[in-house]
Amino acid sequence: MNKLTADELRETYLSFFESKGHARIPGASVIPENDPTVLFTTAGMHPLVPYLMGQMPHPAGTRLTDVQKCIRTGDIDAVGDSAHLTFFEMLGNWSLNDYFKPEAIAWSYEFLTTKLGFDPKDLYVTVFAGEDGIPRDDEAIALWKQQGLPDDHIFPLPREDNWWGPAGTTGPCGPDTEMFIDTGKPKCGPDCRPGCHCGKYIEIWNNVFMQYNKNAEGKFEPLGRHNVDTGMGVERTVCMLSGAATVFDTEIFAPIMAKIDELSHLGSDKSVASPNGAEDRGSGTPAASPKDAELTLRARRIVADHMRTATFILCDPKGGVKPGNIGANYVLRRLIRRAVRYSRFLGIAPGFTVKLAEVICEKYKHVYPELGVNLASCKNDLEAEENRFNQTLDKGAAMFAKVAEQLKLHNQTQISGKTAFKLYDTFGYPLEMTLELAKEQGLEVDVAGFEEANKKHQELSRTTSAGSFKAGLQDNSVVVTRMHTATHLLHAALHKVLGPTANQKGSNITPERLRFDFTWPEKMTDEQIKQVEDLVNQWIQQGIAVSKKVTTVEEAKNEGAMALFGSKYGDQVTLYTIGDVSKEICCGPHVENTSELGSFKITKEQSSSAGVRRIKAVIGNMTT
Repeated sequence: MNKLTADELRETYLSFFESKGHARIPGASVIPENDPTVLFTTAGMHPLVPYLMGQMPHPAGTRLTDVQKCIRTGDIDAVGDSAHLTFFEMLGNWSLNDYFKPEAIAWSYEFLTTKLGFDPKDLYVTVFAGEDGIPRDDEAIALWKQQGLPDDHIFPLPREDNWWGPAGTTGPCGPDTEMFIDTGKPKCGPDCRPGCHCGKYIEIWNNVFMQYNKNAEGKFEPLGRHNVDTGMGVERTVCMLSGAATVFDTEIFAPIMAKIDELSHLGSDKSVASPNGAEDRGSGTPAASPKDAELTLRARRIVADHMRTATFILCDPKGGVKPGNIGANYVLRRLIRRAVRYSRFLGIAPGFTVKLAEVICEKYKHVYPELGVNLASCKNDLEAEENRFNQTLDKGAAMFAKVAEQLKLHNQTQISGKTAFKLYDTFGYPLEMTLELAKEQGLEVDVAGFEEANKKHQELSRTTSAGSFKAGLQDNSVVVTRMHTATHLLHAALHKVLGPTANQKGSNITPERLRFDFTWPEKMTDEQIKQVEDLVNQWIQQGIAVSKKVTTVEEAKNEGAMALFGSKYGDQVTLYTIGDVSKEICCGPHVENTSELGSFKITKEQSSSAGVRRIKAVIGNMTT
């Protein structure tokens, strides 16, 4: 194997696919553009959905390669083990109705064996075994054999293992082939195979072949166009190439871990907090270093992972996500607060979040310049959130003390599950904190009761937020498309009414409403809101045509186009023009005429963060 750093891996991968005719394109924001189905960009294919769907040609062509920043928080509670991350980089190469299985498989084999240096005898693959009337992917099997893989290195597996999509109930989908490296560990049993999750075989790459469409009747039919969508995780691949035990032991995390250990003073008598989360504020109770090695290891990983993710969110060039209580803002708040909770286990003094953000930005700013540009605002947000949550945790410690006092007063020794869950849900205390505190006080905790309360809470959360987390490809429905065009008109109207400094900082669209964040130092007056609303409705009633063309960023700017997101643009961009009202670089989708919007109504204007205002609006029925 060739031991590569993350920097070396990125360049090796991108250069390899450039040699195969792929255009190198920049990765997109971690905050999805006008996609109500997810809170963050979760995969490399996410920003490319309109092009994969054939809704428009990509400005860079039909063969693309990139590195995409991704955030997945569905397994956030698993972070702390050897593998789970909430932020990761995904390498990808894409065929937009260009090449298909023969080229994709041959190039995958070539890259793994010649560029990464894996021994072919350690390479194993899985393919689709056939299901629901769709035949086994014999083409992929034959192609792998052409590369020299023997039969016992090729495993046909069912849909749950080797099928992608559709992400929603209908849409593009197809078989995939996954590549695994044999680690040399003994088999877990007679049925041990790639994909059994025992650790002997580690997945390194995945090629999805979009060749079917699932219709409303649930039938799979040929798609009519063939796409290739691939993904290779930077962190996992660097880990395998370096021989490190976990991703946290690689050069990627080395400076972050070193800073955590420096701040935690592990092994010394300088710790400033007990492992229970209660700070030593001169009460006479000596602060204790973490005693449990496993918990210490887990806490270090959680702090490192969550701070890396939070820093990338706060420094994202699109902006607009701040710690809060709803949607992506809540996810960010949860990440920061989990990091704060576990920092206390490590005896880390308050103020650590900004210090780790500095290390993270220094590590990545040469790859993602926005981390250097937006570090100052990121640090301000982290400091404010950390201070708020530390106050909350101190209140939680006081609450626990009262609970313990009352139990002892009544000769009781068990904290109820309901009380333990209140400590967790209201004060941010994880169960392990409560268990540790209880142990020191000679008390027990009704763990089963806690889990039951937590389960009920999760079921309620899933029910109330189901609309925000529906699985699906980017929602390019008619309503969302209309909403997207409306944001361009809103942006133009804000410039007319407030001036050119009222620039977009972020947007979010669902089928129910649009949300638009923009720079402005004060609350808009009722008159200003009405002027903006009237302007948008005037442009809708005028029935202005919407045109698009592929051009360069420089040419678009020369035409007077707005281009607000700096390095996120590639060499070729799509320019959308709405008469003499709006001219913006954008990836779409848009309506063909403003009359399709029907009407426009601002429902709310409020503060989003310091110097940023937020407008929520709806549109009326389409005209016939």
